[in-house]
Amino acid sequence: MRAFTKCLTVRSTRAPEFIDITEMVVKAVGESEVEAGIAVVFSRHTTAAIKLNENEPLLIKDMEHFLGRIASQKAYYGHNDFAIRTVHMHEDECPNGHAHCQHLMLGSSEMIPIVDGQLSFGQWQRVFLVELDIPKEREFIVQIMGE
Repeated sequence: MRAFTKCLTVRSTRAPEFIDITEMVVKAVGESEVEAGIAVVFSRHTTAAIKLNENEPLLIKDMEHFLGRIASQKAYYGHNDFAIRTVHMHEDECPNGHAHCQHLMLGSSEMIPIVDGQLSFGQWQRVFLVELDIPKEREFIVQIMGE
């Protein structure tokens, strides 16, 4: 068994935004030379998720609207109340309680089987980094384990 790890970045332009990172993950699997194993795709952020889904424009819009319904940016979040919040503050802090709550529903990683050197996707499955906060550079890790 061997492991191959690659740290990759993308830049988001808005939130929510579903950024298709499938080809980057496919390339990492090819570089790993693993024929049978598993690929783990992991976001290094608490306001950017990793999800598998279909890259169909109307569905993407539906999913963006869904995220706004489960945790609206306009709702009250104690995390956003900088008059009372005292921990994990930094100079350019932004009100992003909604993004953290949306992340709870999505998660940080996905695991995809590798069979014959290829990701074993369903017909329409793609890998997305989902931006939930403000536009910025995002890191994700692809770790491939197998033989």
